Amino acid sequence: MLRGDGQSPGLEPGQGAAKADRQSRITEHLLNVGDSSPQNLAKLFNVSLMTIHRDLDALERRGVVRKFHGGVTVQPSGVFESQLPFRMKANTAAKKAIAAVALRFVHPGMSIMLDDSTSGLQMVQGLDQVGPLHIVTNFVRAIVGLAEHSVEAGLTIVGIGGMYDHSHDAFIGLHCLDQLTRMRADALFMSTSAVCGVDAFHQEERIVAVKRAMMDASMKRYLLLDSSKFRRVALHNIATLTEFDCVITDQGADEQTLQQWRSAGVEYEIAPPV
Repeated sequence: MLRGDGQSPGLEPGQGAAKADRQSRITEHLLNVGDSSPQNLAKLFNVSLMTIHRDLDALERRGVVRKFHGGVTVQPSGVFESQLPFRMKANTAAKKAIAAVALRFVHPGMSIMLDDSTSGLQMVQGLDQVGPLHIVTNFVRAIVGLAEHSVEAGLTIVGIGGMYDHSHDAFIGLHCLDQLTRMRADALFMSTSAVCGVDAFHQEERIVAVKRAMMDASMKRYLLLDSSKFRRVALHNIATLTEFDCVITDQGADEQTLQQWRSAGVEYEIAPPV
């Protein structure tokens, strides 16, 4: 007797890469709909209820989803929000507007750094209009996007290696940090997950280490910060906003936060819609 997914009862369908792909698609589906039931997910992905429960258990252990009686939802936590699938879909209009302003600070002949942020990723398409440039990044998604136009646009791409971190699609760790100590860029464009008052925070120590090293390796620093991150905290302090030459945010910025920035001497710019 076969299950609905065409497998015998004792077998795990979609082993290895197929299972990982299904769990990724489950996550993306929950990002779009908010919550669902295991029964609906089993039908949608054409697998048994037992298989879906195993997938959801695995995703819950990773902090991606939260199971509740009769259903499952995306996990509203700093751990989940740091996952690349969430970041790729979150506040894209604001990030595009911020990236358009950030590109005004990039000039031909510069060397720039991009961190693993999806805000910085929005700059990639415009960088091919500014070259020649030297672009340093640990973000695989950015490297792939830049490589498509590197030759004709005069872009020299320097990929920082190290230990690959799947959840961020980026290289981190000791080798990454060591390479950054040997570099100096004209400008860094980075983001983070939370800002409270005039301090920037991130929930993951290993990511904080890379961002701080990039700041140390750059002559100018630009923080790309969509307003959904205001009045939030995470475990680790990265920097005070006055350490950046400019904080670029969107029109959702609230006046109370901006007043705090002005009082502290934070340089900022609000991006118009694009």
